[in-house]
Amino acid sequence: MRIAIVGTGYVGLVSGTCFAEMGADVTCVDVDERKISMLKEGEIPIYEPQLDEMVQRNIREGRLHFSSNLAECIDNVEIIFSAVGTPPDEDGSADLKYVLEVARTVGRNMNKYILLVTKSTVPVGTSVKVREAIAEELARRGVDIPFDVASNPEFLKEGSAINDFMSPDRVVVGVDSERAKDLMANLYRPFLLKSFRVIFTDIASAEMIKYAANSMLATRISFMNDIANLCEKVGADVNMVRQGIGSDTRIGTKFLYPGCGYGGSCFPKDVKALIKTAQKNGCRMRVLEAVEEVNEEQKHLVFKKLYRYYNGSLKGRKIAVWGLAFKPETDDMREATSLVTIDLLTKAGCEVSVFDPVAMSECTRRIGDAVHYAADMYEALEGADALLMLTEWKQFRMPHWDKVKALMKTPLVIDGRNIYDPQAMAEMGFSYTCIGRGTEIADKD
Repeated sequence: MRIAIVGTGYVGLVSGTCFAEMGADVTCVDVDERKISMLKEGEIPIYEPQLDEMVQRNIREGRLHFSSNLAECIDNVEIIFSAVGTPPDEDGSADLKYVLEVARTVGRNMNKYILLVTKSTVPVGTSVKVREAIAEELARRGVDIPFDVASNPEFLKEGSAINDFMSPDRVVVGVDSERAKDLMANLYRPFLLKSFRVIFTDIASAEMIKYAANSMLATRISFMNDIANLCEKVGADVNMVRQGIGSDTRIGTKFLYPGCGYGGSCFPKDVKALIKTAQKNGCRMRVLEAVEEVNEEQKHLVFKKLYRYYNGSLKGRKIAVWGLAFKPETDDMREATSLVTIDLLTKAGCEVSVFDPVAMSECTRRIGDAVHYAADMYEALEGADALLMLTEWKQFRMPHWDKVKALMKTPLVIDGRNIYDPQAMAEMGFSYTCIGRGTEIADKD
């Protein structure tokens, strides 16, 4: 099967590479010619485990191609996936200009049946606009060529996207014709030979499923962060609370880990967009409004703990930050807690030294020389008045604590991801606090 995927961002590149891995002939398209040139040489612009070798292998074996010209690809493919960006507008709604431009390009250049599948996260009703855009271009040309549109939202987790795509727990496909359904079923059947877990829905439901899924997960995170903050006040341990409620099979254990706020390319954007979609349709998403408010406040929590410890006297203090990406196994810093924390630290007059295993270049791109970029996790600690742990990378989980303590000016650790044991930290002589475990530390005299 020949397919094209428009957009070589995270979703487009992972999807295209995995389809090629399963035998499809795939052309990934992007208007950024520099990026396309890099990809043709096997250079990967994003960090995702296993992706680089998979891209290079499928290029060598002739199944994965890259182009900056969608018009030239249209007549050679059966399905076109639209995986372009849908950045939030100032009011929080999704900006569909790139999605609709793909549709118009298809309408201007198609000469045979095409199935255009939206893989980007888009508001309910977008398929209607996509269909109208194609039809308008066909009418302008004075031709009558059949086409279908479909919705195939992605559910990839950064850091495990390859496994998620190759062995999905479900594939959601919204269609409104048997021809489109058959094409999508044939495309996905090799991924799901043992159990064909494709959920076919109408298109509007498929569009809603993506937003509802991400918003539910974001809700669980903000709920646990609220619970964790209350645990600190009443002397409870949120880890014990999490285990207790997670053992209820109606609740389960996933996404019940408190911390210093969620970030990334999906949860913040999708929660905002669903709130805006509701407003446009005369509804209020009152739970999600609270979810967003809790998350924004939670991103300030680590700084507030530091501020309280030093009684607001932060000017000139050196603060070490471990972790810049919004989560482990990615270099993505979109909506990351680290950006909020670093901004608060620098405005307070702190000298900030940071380390992240893969996101240092991305941080440099975003904030320039506002911080010191340490060569390794230990260099960041030299002379530090505090260590702020913001991303739970594996290499941060078992540091050489004697070395950490010797390097730091003040052995203060504020753990925004609850990866260390409070009792063990106290026994080693650290002032330690985390999220919701009754470990508030006394203010420094």
